Amino acid sequence: MPVMRLQSDLLTLMQHYLDHHATTPLASAVEHAMAPLWREAFGNPASVEHARGLAAADRIDQARTDIARALGAEAREIVFTSGATEANNMAVLGAARFRKKHENRDGVVVFAAEHSCVLGAAKALVDEGFRVTVLPITPQGFADLDALEAALDERVALVSLMLANNEVGTIQPMQQVTTLAHRFGAWVHSDAAQAVGKIPVDVRAIDLDLLSFSGHKIYGPMGVGALFVRRRPRVRLEPLVHGGGQERGFRAGTLPLPLIVGLAEAVTLAQTHMQSDADKHVALRDALLEALAETTIPFSVNGSMEHRLPGNINLSFPEIAREPLFASLADAGIALSSGSACSSHDVAPSHVLTAMGINPLLAQQTLRVGFGRSSTLADVHALLAALDTAHRKGG
Repeated sequence: MPVMRLQSDLLTLMQHYLDHHATTPLASAVEHAMAPLWREAFGNPASVEHARGLAAADRIDQARTDIARALGAEAREIVFTSGATEANNMAVLGAARFRKKHENRDGVVVFAAEHSCVLGAAKALVDEGFRVTVLPITPQGFADLDALEAALDERVALVSLMLANNEVGTIQPMQQVTTLAHRFGAWVHSDAAQAVGKIPVDVRAIDLDLLSFSGHKIYGPMGVGALFVRRRPRVRLEPLVHGGGQERGFRAGTLPLPLIVGLAEAVTLAQTHMQSDADKHVALRDALLEALAETTIPFSVNGSMEHRLPGNINLSFPEIAREPLFASLADAGIALSSGSACSSHDVAPSHVLTAMGINPLLAQQTLRVGFGRSSTLADVHALLAALDTAHRKGG
């Protein structure tokens, strides 16, 4: 069978997409905003000697302003990146290296349930002589604040904590974290890839120094994201990419005009849809939980129900082995994952779930359900039917 035909058939089979934490489809309004910038209205925003370049620069400035407004930031505090992974690396590596070089601060604090790119950046700092502390999280998925307070001292440069967990959806008490960290002069970075566009995020209200997010999690294009870098009190970074003066010197390289305009459009749309999306997703989540409770399928919910993303529910099934679970989902045309898309090829159990104290075997018998704008009750019913099939097959 030709590759293109095979790919088309696979896409047709996946009729129920419930993996919106991994990525989201491009919104039609975002596609429309980007379309003319590929061919007709293209331009390099650094080419300020002619009208086309100036027009591109104006579009970048407007995008920066729109994104900043949504985050409670200033336009000059928004640095464009290729996505949250790059932004997280810029924040963790850049802040730590700058503060060690200029302030003799060599401590970095992260939490055990962070995204792999944050944990990977922290691990890289160990090889550079930094004191990296990985703190525990609670069984509900929250940062252990007592452990944080004990880990802080005058040499800690940075604390990094995800605003909303990408697997279990737990929303962190970020303001308490920033209050603790700032008492010792530490900067606070938050990976907000799952939070921006889904819950209100105001960098001033929660007193953040650095915040990262990505376009493709909010119906924007892949390959673009942003990093908020606080100006007052000023946060400085050692750049990872050298060779140009773009983005306040933090990141060299030609700015991708269409992607940045698409990112800004996606952020703006997310602000408009936020409440209606949340209401819809909570209704679907509740319908799923209520229907599951009426079956004979044993299950457990991972993470706090009170403080979690509206569209997230993370479920473990002790009587359904991983193989029949995912086979039944595939047969039913359901796109779902067990955890972070960045580690989906790893057969090891989720580091987030094991950090919460969940048995490694049960962690592999877990689904991360991510509702989106296109999700319906039909998706819920299809998932319930697939779970029933898997349960009947047993472990």
